[in-house]
Amino acid sequence: MRISCNSWGGDVARDLTKGSIIRNLMYMSLPTMIGFSSQMVYDIVDIFWIGRISSEAIAGVTIFSTLFWTVEVLNSIIGQSSISLISQSYGRKDLNATNRSIEQTITFKCLVAIIAAILVALFLKPALRFFSDDQLVINAALDYGYIRLFFLPIMFSSYSVNTALRCVGNARTPMMIMILASIINITLDPVLIFDTVPLIGLPGAGLGVFGAAVATITSQTIAFLIGFTVLFSGKQGISPRIRGLFRLHWPTDKKLLTVGLPTGIEGLLRNLSGVIVLRFVAVFGTAAVAATGVAGRLFGFAFMPLVGLSMGGSTIVGQSLGINEIERARRTAQLSGILGAFFLFFFVAVAFLVGPHVMGLFSDDPEIIALGTTFLRIGSVGLIFLAYGFGLSTVFSGSGFNLPFMYASVVARWAVQIPVLVITITWLKMDIVWVWWSYFLSDFSEFVVMLFYYKKGTWRFKRVG
Repeated sequence: MRISCNSWGGDVARDLTKGSIIRNLMYMSLPTMIGFSSQMVYDIVDIFWIGRISSEAIAGVTIFSTLFWTVEVLNSIIGQSSISLISQSYGRKDLNATNRSIEQTITFKCLVAIIAAILVALFLKPALRFFSDDQLVINAALDYGYIRLFFLPIMFSSYSVNTALRCVGNARTPMMIMILASIINITLDPVLIFDTVPLIGLPGAGLGVFGAAVATITSQTIAFLIGFTVLFSGKQGISPRIRGLFRLHWPTDKKLLTVGLPTGIEGLLRNLSGVIVLRFVAVFGTAAVAATGVAGRLFGFAFMPLVGLSMGGSTIVGQSLGINEIERARRTAQLSGILGAFFLFFFVAVAFLVGPHVMGLFSDDPEIIALGTTFLRIGSVGLIFLAYGFGLSTVFSGSGFNLPFMYASVVARWAVQIPVLVITITWLKMDIVWVWWSYFLSDFSEFVVMLFYYKKGTWRFKRVG
């Protein structure tokens, strides 16, 4: 079933319970991959231009970003719940429940973002000193961080709008919005960061790392406004209403707060472990932190095909389970895992063949290049295993059975990675290479846990509606 309409981007909602699985998966996943990859491109461009400022600037932005993403747990709780609620409601053609889930998702995301932004802003300065006593690093983090926190509600709400469109089968419009946002960010970055715009020689704003943050929040705000207009236009086969944003519906709200809670806890544990791991990295100095920041952005870019497959696969699984098509959901997950591992193989090849050249694009510091190259090579191998497990996990997102995400995070980060770091770095005083190996061991163990719960099959019987 396709509902014909004219809308920004020329796409509409789609029934994914029929037709070829591979065709539907590509239809949903490729636009999402492209959209999120374009966002990671501007993240990489950010770090490229910030690297032209100084190593301290890279380190400051890296530290703030690590702290910033701890609040992503709040986005994850409601966002993960919304995937199940919206896709399953739409799969069984309950448009009233679909509209209500969309409205409540946006409202709750905005509220929790406001609370999170206030809390992080209050504790940001002392938290930064946990990682560095270099005032240049701290100043860069503060310049970049405060305005990003102020616009956190816009960022969360933009995620909600795009997720809602994907859950009703429209992946192309979010892709186009994200590409536009990336173009805006990439264009504004050098103009706002430097006194003289590189390559063209025109006067710039000279705002430094603050300018990079302004470019990001400007692009996010434009993306939200466009997406919100499309979603509430009534031209997508659904009809959420603005007035619905100001009414609470407790049965829906309870599910939004509870279905995704295991995923939220998983996100919290993952991000807290990221903070601790960065503290281990900081033991080896500013260059190590900067190398971690650059390599981390590159890993994020490599991960985007998995995000696309996960979101596309989860939507198909959710709609399929909404009409009890369990076998279709299983085949979707298997295909997502195989395709994800295939995509990550190419990133591994790049890391091993031209890793130093890639790192050299972001810094001319030999220490940063050497550390980052080693991290890319070791860490990328673990991602192949994680990619397959990530594909299988679409059955958890689509069904609303999100406990395996939490279990996998506890095992991977807290039972494997952190103990390995304590033993190798704190007790045995070994080289930083063991930090990189801890990532590989963590990713592999997370894959094992995902595979176990997929095989166990509890997800087959879980529904949120």
